[in-house]
Amino acid sequence: MTRAFVGLGANLGDREATMQRALELLSAEPAVELVAVSSVRETDPVGDADQPRFLNAAAAVETALAPRKLLDRLLAIERALGRTREGPRFAPRTIDLDLLVYGHVQLDEPGVTVPHPRLHERRFALEPLHELEPSLVVPGRGRVAALLARLE
Repeated sequence: MTRAFVGLGANLGDREATMQRALELLSAEPAVELVAVSSVRETDPVGDADQPRFLNAAAAVETALAPRKLLDRLLAIERALGRTREGPRFAPRTIDLDLLVYGHVQLDEPGVTVPHPRLHERRFALEPLHELEPSLVVPGRGRVAALLARLE
């Protein structure tokens, strides 16, 4: 089993209920055990600022799934909750599930990159990770605490 971290975000509809349902669907996945969930934060959007504010959180899971298989499950949950990928890249969304960290793995293949390629730039993702595991090391980037300090 590998410890992985998933970022959750939503800025359309009943954001909190959608995030809760995403966690329920994630914990129902075979070979995925939901270990912990951070508190939820309201944050400003990245990219297109002319959209509703986001709710963001992170979840720690233990999984036997390989990174690509886990990401496939996350994308299936997004689709089940009404997420579409049409329109601009940073468009509003019902749910966003990102594979942030997968153990000590560094992987950059078509369709899957871990750790998340912009994790080190995103306070809204780093803060919940720090809350869940203050000593977490993001492979190739360093400790979450140090990454957060660089953003100040």
